[in-house]
Amino acid sequence: MAAPSLPDVAWVSAQPEQRARIVAGLTSLVVGGVLLVLKFVAYRLTGSAAVFSDALESIVNVVAAAFALGGLVFASRPADRSHPYGHGKIEFFSAAFEGGLIAFAAVMIWYEAALALWQGHVPEQLDIGIAITAGAGVVNLLLGLYLVRTGKRCQSLALVADGRHVISDFWTSVAVVVGLAIVEVTGVVWFDPLVAAAVAVHLGVTGVGLVRYAAGGLLDEEDPRLLEQLLQAMNRAMRPGIIRVHNTRAIRSGRFTHVDAHLVVPEFWSVKQAHDEADAFERDVIAAGALAGEIVFHTDPCRRLYCSQCELAHCPIRVEPFRQRQAMTVEEIIQPDRPL
Repeated sequence: MAAPSLPDVAWVSAQPEQRARIVAGLTSLVVGGVLLVLKFVAYRLTGSAAVFSDALESIVNVVAAAFALGGLVFASRPADRSHPYGHGKIEFFSAAFEGGLIAFAAVMIWYEAALALWQGHVPEQLDIGIAITAGAGVVNLLLGLYLVRTGKRCQSLALVADGRHVISDFWTSVAVVVGLAIVEVTGVVWFDPLVAAAVAVHLGVTGVGLVRYAAGGLLDEEDPRLLEQLLQAMNRAMRPGIIRVHNTRAIRSGRFTHVDAHLVVPEFWSVKQAHDEADAFERDVIAAGALAGEIVFHTDPCRRLYCSQCELAHCPIRVEPFRQRQAMTVEEIIQPDRPL
């Protein structure tokens, strides 16, 4: 029987984490739905523009959570003939969709705030509105922290984006509670739509930021944190005969990481030895970096340019003695081929 490919192995080993992602997505959807009902009850009781802004954001939460859950299910599918790098990039679409919804909600809240300010609407039953909004805000904070923590642990952009949005909803609720308290104490009714407008600005910035981040992932923008993770793993996995690494390019598709790099090996090695050592180095780097994915190495001959940094014993072509192997840097591993 043929050995399973690396993407298949990564998918099988990731099944517990995939279950954690699905559970987190379902939790976000259910909790978001309950909070949506509570916030619209608060809006019906108070007629507050600020409470309306908080409730409208909850609609976005629920729709985005449903979309994120669908994305998580699709992203869990292993790589196949049509999608050789897996289906994980659907999570970037999910994040972009959520960001767009947030930005749209910001525009709607601005409109309602301007209308309330123009009409001079007076909110009612503020004590009930404050209590419901404050309770919902605390629940959102706990939910958001859970989603972000799970998303980072399982390398899920959709969950991290959803969690950050839910946490931003907590700050929205804080602003609404403060605004309603000021209105109740001072009687200055125009402060209510003013808070709603401030919430809209905050949501607009959050939405645009999410869209920008998702666009970077879809366009395979360089990820400095991923490169640093790879660098540390490569430095830890170095061994005699594995001389240097350069021309490294890395992309993420969900939790799957694909890396292309050039690996400098002794020029007198046979094709088989270079292949075997490159495969072993790949396994060590993936293990050291706790990565789920693959590294495709193109082997380059040393051409006697690296003798001072190569500790390989009994080298028949050495032109200068080994002095010291220096740790590689990010700048080195991403630089193109060294000129001869």
